Amino acid sequence: MTASRYAGQATISVPQDDGSTRPMGVPRVAATLPAAITYQVRDGDRIDLLAAAGLGDSTGWWRIADSNPYADALRATEPGTVLAIPAE
Repeated sequence: MTASRYAGQATISVPQDDGSTRPMGVPRVAATLPAAITYQVRDGDRIDLLAAAGLGDSTGWWRIADSNPYADALRATEPGTVLAIPAE
C-alpha cells in the first residue's frame, strides 16, 4: 500500500464550540496567489479541458487542483462544483 499524499502535512488545531480542538491541515496554497476566476462546472467538463481553456495548457490541470485545496481533484468536475481557475 502506498502512503497517502497527505501524509506528513502540517496541521493546526482548530477550536470547536464545545471547547475542544480538532486538527486541520494547513492549506498548500499561499494567500498571495494571483487573481483567479470562478467557474461552475457543467456536465461533461474535465479538469484537463478546463486547464486547456483557462490556462492554455491541458497539462496545467494540477494548477487548478492546487488553487482549490478543499476540492477533491478526482471529483472536481462534478456538475455544480465551483472552481477557482488561477490567472495565467
